[in-house]
Parts: sequence; structure tokens; C-alpha cells
Amino acid sequence: MYAILQYGNKQYLISEGKIINLDKINNKIGKILFLKKVLFLLYKNKTYIGKPIIKNVKVKIKIIKHDREKKIKIIKFHRRKHHLKKQGHRQWFTKIKVLKIKIK
Repeated sequence: MYAILQYGNKQYLISEGKIINLDKINNKIGKILFLKKVLFLLYKNKTYIGKPIIKNVKVKIKIIKHDREKKIKIIKFHRRKHHLKKQGHRQWFTKIKVLKIKIK
């Protein structure tokens, strides 16, 4: 069984027991949450497609840790002006484990 989950503006392919990185979730480590925006579900060789979401499906997740990604370096340069600007950015993410995909 696997599903496509929408969180924020991104979509993730998930299955039970899988560990994935989502955009930052403001909750404590170890907390169990339910996500309801399931767009697609494959269960016992049947496919369920939401319009836009499937109403009877929840995904039970557990927050494992909060961390930051590798640094992205941004350089702005103007020729002939001795102008060089360097900047870096590290995006926050939350590592989660999919515990169960529940169907009502």
C-alpha cells in the first residue's frame, strides 16, 4: 500500500514505515500527528483518486527530528563595479516516519 500525500505546496510518495523529510512542522520531537490531505491511494490492487483529496483516509506520522539542509550559496555579481555579494541559506525540515495509513 502506498499513497501520495500533500503537505504545503509539495507532494510526497509515502508507504508505511518510510522515513521522509517534510517542510518544518512546529511540534515537538516524538509527537504523533495525523495528516489528511491524501491525493492518491493504492490499496489491495485498487486505486483511489481524490477530487482533490480522499476524505476517508488519514496518515499517522511520528516526528523524529528537526534539522537544516545543506547550505545553498547565492552570489550576486555586477561587472565593472567591484560589486560582489555573497549570501547563504539553510532550509529547515522535519524528518518524519509514516506509522500507518488509515482507511475509515
